[in-house]
Amino acid sequence: MTAVPAWLLRHRITVEPYLGVSAYGPRYGPPVADVPAMVASAIKRTRSATGAEVVSTAQIIAAPGLACPTGSRVTLPGGRTTVVISTAQHTAPGLPVPECTEVMCE
Repeated sequence: MTAVPAWLLRHRITVEPYLGVSAYGPRYGPPVADVPAMVASAIKRTRSATGAEVVSTAQIIAAPGLACPTGSRVTLPGGRTTVVISTAQHTAPGLPVPECTEVMCE
């Protein structure tokens, strides 16, 4: 199937992929700027990687294959920087629906 149509991804975000923890704190990869996305600012309950129930204040839909692991920093269109709670790759082989990456942020 095809990816989510580019004309739906009207916002632009910056992603700093989480690389892990060093002696000085979290490490991030180089920022990837101008990533096309659709951003919704809404308060939703979701589950973190550990299974804990947490609150997401921003949800992002982007093209499939976005490298944005849990813990990454994301700068939203309004300039607010947030942290990724979870990432899901949505695919539906054989079905007429677009593939996308869904990112839930703090």
